[in-house]
Amino acid sequence: MIRELITIFERDLQKLKLEIESFQKEENLWKTTGRISNSAGNLALHLTGNLNHYIGSILGNTGYVRNRTAEFDSKNVQVAELLEGLDKASQTVSQTLRSLSERDLSKPYPEPVFGYEMTTSFMLIHLSTHLSYHLGQINYLRRVLEEK
Repeated sequence: MIRELITIFERDLQKLKLEIESFQKEENLWKTTGRISNSAGNLALHLTGNLNHYIGSILGNTGYVRNRTAEFDSKNVQVAELLEGLDKASQTVSQTLRSLSERDLSKPYPEPVFGYEMTTSFMLIHLSTHLSYHLGQINYLRRVLEEK
């Protein structure tokens, strides 16, 4: 299952990079529309922080210190910086997952996240679907904002 998780995370992080690169107007990365409260840029920062924390720091002991508030408050981060952060997160995720054994997946995830104990595999599946969910939001925002 580790190989499959690596494949999914690498695939979706690559798709996320392509979405960010596909914005024709860089300023649209930081815009929202209607009732949407988070911009594509902020969601990219959020996903980078999320994966660096829950996979890199917690499972890989990277020492990453998350600033979740900055993920949503930062504006006008350069595209190159967003892409570099996504590349580093992708490397961290892949390296960390490669360091795990299949047996590690059935162990409890080291940090309580939702107020209950879960296996490491459950948390990794959750993180994968979380990435996919926000990737879809970013795609939608790009298409809506770039239409105008």
